[in-house]
Amino acid sequence: MDAIELLKHDHRMVEQLFRDYRAAASARQRRAVVETLVRELSKHAALEELMVYPLAKKVLADGQQEIGEHLAEHMGVKKTLLALDQLPSAGSGSSTYPDGFEGGEGDARVMERTTALMTELQQEIEEHVVEEEGRMLPKLRAALDQQALYELGRELEKAKRTAPTRPHPGAPDQPPGLAMAAPVAAVYDRLRDRLQGRPRT
Repeated sequence: MDAIELLKHDHRMVEQLFRDYRAAASARQRRAVVETLVRELSKHAALEELMVYPLAKKVLADGQQEIGEHLAEHMGVKKTLLALDQLPSAGSGSSTYPDGFEGGEGDARVMERTTALMTELQQEIEEHVVEEEGRMLPKLRAALDQQALYELGRELEKAKRTAPTRPHPGAPDQPPGLAMAAPVAAVYDRLRDRLQGRPRT
């Protein structure tokens, strides 16, 4: 896939994950979907910020302004992802629920909060996808030749294997700071994933 096809494929996968969340039959299944969404959106955002957005800034006439808007959207998404990531799993036996609730009542509050955050996240993602696929990606396709798009796609696919898997809203979102912070964040994220038994990619 070229870079634009790859980014659109990521968008379709995330849309399917929102459907999976609504169709999940148990709290455990819903939490697994949340963890997958956190991982996939964190990787996607990091790679766009590291590899796609800097290129778009250079080759698009209005690149600076447009990418500034996308980075602001990413910040909102990362904050929502962080809130989701920090929620305990319902039924986990943890006594550290929001607002001091414990047991069944705590589980209900966690599920209620999770669903509210997932609704917020879905709205943020839908708006972002419409803007990216409606404006930025067509302009990027027009500005680059097919070979460049294939090469960028290969690099994105390769970088996906080592991208951060958790949101880091406090980290730099543009090179050169991002180029230094992302590898460190990725190692830390993957260690946490392993320790917490999360799926690894």
